Amino acid sequence: MEINDQARKELLAQVEHLSDEVINQKPSEDRWSIKQILEHLYLMEGSVAKTIQTKLSDEDQNITTDKPIQLTVDRSRKVDAPDFVIPTTEFSTLHDLKCKLKATHSTLHGVAENTSEDQLAVKSYPHPVFGEMSLTQWIPFVGYHELRHIEQIKDVKEQLGI
Repeated sequence: MEINDQARKELLAQVEHLSDEVINQKPSEDRWSIKQILEHLYLMEGSVAKTIQTKLSDEDQNITTDKPIQLTVDRSRKVDAPDFVIPTTEFSTLHDLKCKLKATHSTLHGVAENTSEDQLAVKSYPHPVFGEMSLTQWIPFVGYHELRHIEQIKDVKEQLGI
């Protein structure tokens, strides 16, 4: 969870002093607002934590090779978000978003702390880009995914003149 904690600290630092109005402002019609990026991140983290918990409870085992998840931070390749992690356009406060991010981060931490490496290594589920990925890799993937979106937040802030 080291990469996850590092990414979360950096994420919160990037949005710390932004107003609710600013985070809800889209830089252009076809780009996400900072609020939408934050919503996407907690939806993603929550989904991964829940899926890991579900996979751990079934008996199926599927050992797979390690994937280059560190490439997730490379934004030269656009990846469309799956429908279940696409954010809404509804107004949200930074406080509300931080609470949701804290909750999903805590859930993922609990999964990581209460599950052995051996349990995670023998189970997997598919990633839209990397294919079948072990549960072991899904946990740090969330951190790399967040680092990718921190760069997106920096771009949005620049486009908004912040």
